[in-house]
Amino acid sequence: MPYDPAPTSLLRLTRRWPLAAAAVPTPDHVVVAVFENHAYSQVIGNSSAPYLTSLANGGANFSNFFAETHPSEPNYFAMFSGSTQGITDDACPPPGSPYNKANLGAEVIAAGRTFGSYNEGLPSEGSTTCSTGKYARKHNPWFSFSNLPASTGHTFAQFPTDYTQLPTVSYVVPDLCNDMHDCSVKTGDTWTKSKLDGYAQWAKTHNSVLIITFDEDNRLAGNKIPTLFYGAHVKVGGYTTQYNHYNLLRTVEDMYGTTHAGNAASASPITEAWQ
Repeated sequence: MPYDPAPTSLLRLTRRWPLAAAAVPTPDHVVVAVFENHAYSQVIGNSSAPYLTSLANGGANFSNFFAETHPSEPNYFAMFSGSTQGITDDACPPPGSPYNKANLGAEVIAAGRTFGSYNEGLPSEGSTTCSTGKYARKHNPWFSFSNLPASTGHTFAQFPTDYTQLPTVSYVVPDLCNDMHDCSVKTGDTWTKSKLDGYAQWAKTHNSVLIITFDEDNRLAGNKIPTLFYGAHVKVGGYTTQYNHYNLLRTVEDMYGTTHAGNAASASPITEAWQ
């Protein structure tokens, strides 16, 4: 009787994704891009943001998504480590750092995957400088964790054009102009199309996902912020379930079967937006 390799092949396939939650996909790549200080109503549907609106219309558009607090910095720590880490301002470095606490980057690496961040204006890979030009470390929490190599923090110039070379999970943080902090919604929208549309369109046919979110609103809308998913597995539509950065963190963690950082442990993953 000839040998049937199917059981061995099935075992290899099972071992490849041993812990990923069944309710979310396991993309080859996830890119999370973070923008600044605008409410949902200021971006999605705004004539100054045609590109971001097109991504929302062609992806999963979360119209009831909230940040945790004000100002910027604690929200970045919340979305990356499941906690504001007690931060209440934009100090650099933040009080109490470096932190030896759970965070998405360390979790992904511990699960045998790869992590990186692409930071516009960062003077050099791994630099922990507080600010230079339009670059601000307050928007880059990965440099404040002792259990994550600073070398995972790249310049945006290192964002690959061959998207297969991206880490499993990566963050993209524009500078203070292109993230809409100092400049207009139109500026940020134009930058996003110029720098990320290639990846966004590639992602749809290459088992990859683009996530766009904001750190906080303009302090006038209850901290409701734009957030969207675009790419492979995404179920196109508008979603009104209330979510926050902890739900987003939990979703990415569950994609790769990692442990859960801080408040992500008790947050529900976003499962309704996948097909």
